Amino acid sequence: MYRKIFCIFLQRESEGHAFPPYPGELGKKIYNNISKKAWKKWTIEQTKLINEEKLNMIKEKDRKKLEKYMKLFLFKKTILK
Repeated sequence: MYRKIFCIFLQRESEGHAFPPYPGELGKKIYNNISKKAWKKWTIEQTKLINEEKLNMIKEKDRKKLEKYMKLFLFKKTILK
């Protein structure tokens, strides 16, 4: 049996994560509000961004930049309201 949540990205009930996919408070927010399907869409987008912008995940500034993109991608509908 999987965990159901209301995904704010997809705007419908969907399968939730078994554990937070990201650390900290943001990870808890993702765990409670973002479905596995929406997270998969983000991981695809994340790969594109890392490659297109030549981000280096060893550098803190690039990790922060990617986190900013992640927040905009996953929560943009709620940010704009």
